[in-house]
Amino acid sequence: MKIATYNVNGVNGRLPVLLRWLKESKPDIVCLQELKCPQEKFPVDEINAAGYHAIWKGQKSWNGVAILSKNHEIQEVQNTLPGDAEDFQSRYIEAIIDQKVICCLYLPNGNPYPGPKFDYKLSWIKRFKKRTNQLIKMELPAILIGDFNIIPSEIDVYKPEKWENDALYRQEVRKAFQDMQKKGWTDSLRKIFPNEQIFTFWDYLYHAYDRNAGIRLDHILLSPYLSADLLNAGVDKYVRGWDKSSDHAPTWIELK
Repeated sequence: MKIATYNVNGVNGRLPVLLRWLKESKPDIVCLQELKCPQEKFPVDEINAAGYHAIWKGQKSWNGVAILSKNHEIQEVQNTLPGDAEDFQSRYIEAIIDQKVICCLYLPNGNPYPGPKFDYKLSWIKRFKKRTNQLIKMELPAILIGDFNIIPSEIDVYKPEKWENDALYRQEVRKAFQDMQKKGWTDSLRKIFPNEQIFTFWDYLYHAYDRNAGIRLDHILLSPYLSADLLNAGVDKYVRGWDKSSDHAPTWIELK
């Protein structure tokens, strides 16, 4: 089974890129982030025509998340992250597919640091960690997948010294990522490539993609009840080079 995540950065504007990648890569399950469209504008007909079921939580601004499934029905569990009834941003959707819990997330960016956006990021992470701890305690085969907006370590950024005060690389968020790993969540890409510098995002400016001046923001974490099933993982970096593509590249795993 192939499971992927892709921050599409505007699903309608980049629909041809998304459909082309789906046809070429043939993932079984896909999590999308940053839809940038209201609920009623999600291109469900085109997604269905490509052979995928879909659930989504749209939002006109920069938010929005979706889960696509090619071969199995989707049972929606949550369409918002529990813990704050006043948080209306569309950043989390959770479903059961083929007896696996799929948690698709678009964690807040948090910039500029310091400030209220970073405070919101920390509060969101706190709620998210609480939910992930619940999944561990329930001993569920679960996957945390999406744009975490966290650069976990120095190997995940082209020039660490330039990112010390960026919300993506602050020690508070890096520690949160490490804490999840200590609870038993496996960073799938790092399990396959423990020492290689692999990126998932390249800024549009200053020829970042051409220089491979990237960072790793998109992650797929496996619960202890799935980590042994990991066969392979990777990043479809070439998609970032397509015309009118997102600044992220699709990240994927293969499970038994």
